[in-house]
Amino acid sequence: IDEINRGNIAKLFGELYFLLEYRDRDIRLQYSNDTFSMPPNLYIIGTMNTADRSIALVDLALRRRFYFMEFHPDRPPIKGLLHRWLESRSPGMIWVGDVVDRANELLSDDPHAAIGPSYFMKSGLNEESVDRIWEHSVMPYIEERLFGAVDRLAEFGLDRLRGVQEPTGSEDGNGEAEGL
Repeated sequence: IDEINRGNIAKLFGELYFLLEYRDRDIRLQYSNDTFSMPPNLYIIGTMNTADRSIALVDLALRRRFYFMEFHPDRPPIKGLLHRWLESRSPGMIWVGDVVDRANELLSDDPHAAIGPSYFMKSGLNEESVDRIWEHSVMPYIEERLFGAVDRLAEFGLDRLRGVQEPTGSEDGNGEAEGL
C-alpha cells in the first residue's frame, strides 16, 4: 500500500485493522458475527513518505500493528542504487547519480529531505529527460523543502551541481578569479 499514512487506516482496513493486532487467534467479526483469523503468510507492506510535512505523526495504533523500517538514499540498501541502475541501463548518464548525491549533501541538514533515486530510474533516460525531471519534479520539491530560503535555491541548479557552471562575474572567461 503506497503512502499508507495518507488515508484513514481504520476506515480503509475496516475490521482487518482489528485483526492485524490479534493475528495469532480467531476473532469474531463485529458486523457479521463470523469468526475469522489472519493467515500467517499474509504480509501487508506499506510505504510512507516522511518528507511530506502535511502528514502528522504516525498514529500509535498504526505503529502497534506494523513493523517499521526506514530507507534513506545515503544508507544501504538504497545508497548507490541509482549509480548501479544507471551503470547497467544508461551508462552515459552515470553523472546523474553524482548530481543527486551532491544535492543530497546540500540538503543534509534535514534527514527527511533527501532526493531518492526513483526520479531518474526511467528507461530511455537522456540529457533532455534529466533536464525536464530536474526542472519540473526535483526543483519544485527542493523549493518546497527550502521554503523561505530563496537564496539557497541557486545551489541546486542542475548545471551547477553537474560542475558545468557559467562564470559568475567574479571569474574571467577562463574560470579564474579576477584580480588574483
